[in-house]
Amino acid sequence: MGDFVIFKSVEKLIKAHEGIEREVYLDLENSSPIPTEIVEAMIPYFSEKAYGNPTITHKPGWMAYEEIQKASGRIAEYVGASSIEEINFTPGETESNNLALIGTALANKKKGSKIVVSEIEPLSITFASKMLEKYGFKVEKIPVDSEGFVSLEKLLDAIDKETILVSIMLVNHEIGTVEPIKEAVKIVKEKNPEILFHTDASDAYGKIPINVDELGVDLMTLSSYKILGPRGIGALYAREGVNVKRLLEGQIGTQKLWPGVENVPLIIGFLKASELAFKNFGENISRMKKLRTRLIGGIFERISETVLNGPKGDKRAPDNVNISILHCEGEALTIELSLRGVYVSSGSACTRLILQPSHVLTAIGRKFEEAHGSVLMKVTRYHTDEDIEYVLKVFPKAVERLRVISSIKGDAK
Repeated sequence: MGDFVIFKSVEKLIKAHEGIEREVYLDLENSSPIPTEIVEAMIPYFSEKAYGNPTITHKPGWMAYEEIQKASGRIAEYVGASSIEEINFTPGETESNNLALIGTALANKKKGSKIVVSEIEPLSITFASKMLEKYGFKVEKIPVDSEGFVSLEKLLDAIDKETILVSIMLVNHEIGTVEPIKEAVKIVKEKNPEILFHTDASDAYGKIPINVDELGVDLMTLSSYKILGPRGIGALYAREGVNVKRLLEGQIGTQKLWPGVENVPLIIGFLKASELAFKNFGENISRMKKLRTRLIGGIFERISETVLNGPKGDKRAPDNVNISILHCEGEALTIELSLRGVYVSSGSACTRLILQPSHVLTAIGRKFEEAHGSVLMKVTRYHTDEDIEYVLKVFPKAVERLRVISSIKGDAK
């Protein structure tokens, strides 16, 4: 009975959206619609092309193997990897991060037992770190400043003879901070060249230039859906010679670090999304920056008592907008905006179901009410100026309505 009531409530909410003037989807942090050209690229691989197991010696298997190798090679080029063997396809960002952290820790535990991460890593890193602590590893978290930049001084202090791995994401998924990874790697390697360095580049890939040799990283996480590709596929770059233990056992395919039969259609979708992201790369980035800047500026012009979360300008990812709207509850604002056809998320989708403020926002010093009033939006090259203008048209109305309700409740007390 309870499930039926919930279903009917959801059905009513969906029907309430009928007749809205425009729909603008900005919740790219959590999922995304897949562009038609990517879907069309994938479809033949479900039934017509390369449908075989790539490890089997017959024509369909050889065709599948060839497509996987081609995709590995192209993605390796996009990040400056020297070999297709360094690209390992996984089911996504979470799996790649767990493989990087846990797999590297287990493979190198004879060298030491300390892992260093930042305070604002994604939960797939944070929770994997906690699991490692249960198995005797020590995890130290490096603090960040008010804009989310990791403290390089504290990083240097944290490195000792027991340290085997450092993991700091290249672009923060919530507040868009572009971390100084090149400088961080230099600090770590100068103190001990054998320490491995991992970066989650899921929110950087396709949005800022990336070269693993220039950064100096040993491991790098990539995600498909963060560049408008299909969910369920990602990759872990692992530099040749880096020792990583497989976390799963089973049929060994073409990917040495992730067993099982490769999902060729999703790999094709990931490749196509990558090709589109890097085609006219500079133009794409310039467009996203323009839309992002217009959205941030427009909100501050039209809505009082707002706080930008994360840095300004080029130190911020070109697609990221994260703003705390004071005297508004973030979840209520997502609903209010949804009823007007604007789809955003509040705080971190990873934590919203357990009613905790984003650990990223609390780490940069946001108060409880500021963190709970945050709204996260991301733009793409597909968004238009008209989309942004529509958001700026309805956003103040949604905020005003909620603030009036909040004021009434406050008076009632």
